[in-house]
Amino acid sequence: MSCVKPEGAIPGAKGTGGLDFNAYDQMEPRAPGKVPMEMRNGKPVREANLTPDGLYKPNYNILTPHMRSPEYVQMSTAAAITLGLVEGKMLGCSCTRCLNLLLTYPEGCRANCAYCGLARHREAERNYADRNFIRVDWPAVSMDEVVDIVAKDVAGSPFHRMCISMITHPNSDEDTVTVLKKWTARIDPDAIPISILSNPTTMTRNDVQVLRDLGSDIFTVALDAATPELFDRTRGKGVQSPHTWAKYWEIMMEARDIFGPKKFGAHVIVGMGETEYDVMQVVQKIVDLGGHSHMFCFFPEKGSLMDHLPATPRDQWRRVQLARYLVDYRDVRVEHMKFDEQGRIIDFGMPASELSFIIDAGIAFRTSGCPGKFADDISACDRPYGDSPPSNIASYPFPLKDVDLRKVRSQLDMNRPGENYTPGEEFDL
Repeated sequence: MSCVKPEGAIPGAKGTGGLDFNAYDQMEPRAPGKVPMEMRNGKPVREANLTPDGLYKPNYNILTPHMRSPEYVQMSTAAAITLGLVEGKMLGCSCTRCLNLLLTYPEGCRANCAYCGLARHREAERNYADRNFIRVDWPAVSMDEVVDIVAKDVAGSPFHRMCISMITHPNSDEDTVTVLKKWTARIDPDAIPISILSNPTTMTRNDVQVLRDLGSDIFTVALDAATPELFDRTRGKGVQSPHTWAKYWEIMMEARDIFGPKKFGAHVIVGMGETEYDVMQVVQKIVDLGGHSHMFCFFPEKGSLMDHLPATPRDQWRRVQLARYLVDYRDVRVEHMKFDEQGRIIDFGMPASELSFIIDAGIAFRTSGCPGKFADDISACDRPYGDSPPSNIASYPFPLKDVDLRKVRSQLDMNRPGENYTPGEEFDL
């Protein structure tokens, strides 16, 4: 089965150099600049010490109030809309099924990941709570208010899952425990299961065990980079950041022991310079360990050290999305697949008729993450438009319609005979 053109550039591809993938040599982050002393560690916010008053929407024209976890948390715009805290609508979906809660401090995240809008180097230009993250603003609100809203009607809540997202900060381990206790004191974890998006750099085995003992259900590690070299370049000493590949895998192995099969996993970002073979090797390793991978499409986050680089070409993204789904949920192994000399998938290791059926089901192209209440392979963490604009959807936060499937098939270069996709037709209402 030849599912992609095996050599050179592909017409219409938008990767570096006109390729249908983002090559390692061309995805070099900028070097972080020096932050003035007077801007470091959230100094302006801490010294002004302005008292927060209710919901804080990121505002680039005023000084940010002094908000700090565990009393305050940030949340995605989609979560704020779902809670009724922010007005707005999302294309194709009425709500998000996962309540993502992000720890927050004036000092911000002390890591400096090259692709992240929350990175430490942005102290020079923007206060922490005003920084964009996964494409959108993240409003801040009292944790007590969040619990009050959800606790009023747990049975009727649209949330299938709550996730506490840690950042690299000296207080993050202790404050994650406090946020978790605030939640479970009033909301049964069996009713709304809890995930932890961890910060391995500051964690020990005991930290992982405590989070499990207090009721969290799934533990994930944002590995993000698919190789040690790429990890170091984008998350480690290459960008003056404290993370290491070895520490991330160490904590993931602790989570494997403590949380058990299907209850741990890792995030992997596609399109930062790795090959498709590299990604699938990591996916297979995690599955063999008993876990799941959660896939993200690289997006050049404004203000990050990689905001000048191209988003993942959809050709590359769709191939990896499909292959990851087959390995995670259809018992296909990477050894069954074939790759070309540039590491691209040219055979998915499955008969064409079976593969076509899976493509038409559409689930492989939806957002991947911790499971919700519909099915194991349909994520609660739908992250509406977290890795792409609605005009060029990478991860679908809703069931794919016929026009969406035709678009996906076109991106895979697997059109049905006589059936084609016309760019933009999904918006012809």
